[in-house]
Amino acid sequence: MSDLPKQFQKFSEDYPEVAKAYEQLGTTVHNSGPLDNKTRALIKLALSTGARLEGAVHSHTRKALEAGLSKDEIKQTILLALPTIGLPSTMAAMSWVQDITDKKE
Repeated sequence: MSDLPKQFQKFSEDYPEVAKAYEQLGTTVHNSGPLDNKTRALIKLALSTGARLEGAVHSHTRKALEAGLSKDEIKQTILLALPTIGLPSTMAAMSWVQDITDKKE
C-alpha cells in the first residue's frame, strides 16, 4: 500500500467501506470481458494519458510493469497519443511514466 498516493491511503482509512466498494468495482470491471491483463493495463494507461491524470498515469505505469509490460511497450502507448492529444500532453505523460520507470531501474 506504500505505492498508493497518501490522499488515497487517507481516504481508505477514513472511508474503508467506500474504498472497498471502489476497489471491488475495479476488479469486477477488469474481469467482465475477454481482454488479458496486459491489454487492460495498456488501455488504462492510455485513458489516463488522454485525460491528463498524472496520478493515474503513475498508477497505471506501475500496474503495467507489474503485468509484465516492458518500458518500451509503455512508452509506445504514450507515444501513440501524440497525434490525438498533441505534443505538450504527450510530453507530460512521458515525464510521468519516467517518474516511475526511473525508480524501478
